[in-house]
Amino acid sequence: MTTALITGGTSGIGAAYARALAARGDDLVLVARDADRLVACAAELHQAHGVDVETLVADLDVRADVMRVAARLEDANRPVDLFVNNAGFGWHQALLDQDFSVHEQALNVMCLAVLILGGAAGRAMKARGHGQIVNISSLSAWIAQGSYSAVKVFVRTYSEGLSVELHGTGVTVTAVCPGWVRTEFHQRAGIKTKSIPGFIWVDADRMVAASLLDIDKGKRISIPAKRWKVAAFVASHVPRGAVLFFSRMLSKSRD
Repeated sequence: MTTALITGGTSGIGAAYARALAARGDDLVLVARDADRLVACAAELHQAHGVDVETLVADLDVRADVMRVAARLEDANRPVDLFVNNAGFGWHQALLDQDFSVHEQALNVMCLAVLILGGAAGRAMKARGHGQIVNISSLSAWIAQGSYSAVKVFVRTYSEGLSVELHGTGVTVTAVCPGWVRTEFHQRAGIKTKSIPGFIWVDADRMVAASLLDIDKGKRISIPAKRWKVAAFVASHVPRGAVLFFSRMLSKSRD
């Protein structure tokens, strides 16, 4: 049996991964902050698919909680075959703001925790000679949207660095870089989306299904939609000034 551990596994993209992996018969370890929601999600997935669902309450902004999740990933008696490093949140705060608490929390949850947990999973999987590590980055890594883009650039580049260290071990690392996905992500962050054309959005379950095909092929970068692949290609090849102009326009549309 395959076991998958998913951080942020009770909502948004994380919940979509949980549904998809449970549907194909994987046992799950769900990590999230809300104990009640974890219990409800675990019961629903077990009833729908008959898989075992373990829950682990953890706030990845708290170092002790991160280390508990790391210990679970390295537990040789309960191996994790697929790790989805998904926990995160959105925000729209200027880099010039004196209050940097949101940026600090973002770095803790989506940089430092990603590094610590990816390392734990990588060590355990390398010892067994197989495994898959998935880090959720973003198409925002190609543009310049405050500290959010900076965080997602880190995740993408970190994933490539981890894949270099694990090359030839039987362990693959994939950075999944979605664009606009229909979840509660933007609403929770207070980010306006009315100016974003409807055709750009993709359903979370469709996005996850496409990314799993790339993950199973061992791709280092997964951009799970043709429209997003085109956007990444354009952003990589046009003059950087054009990308920064687009970033300014996008930021203004959210103010």
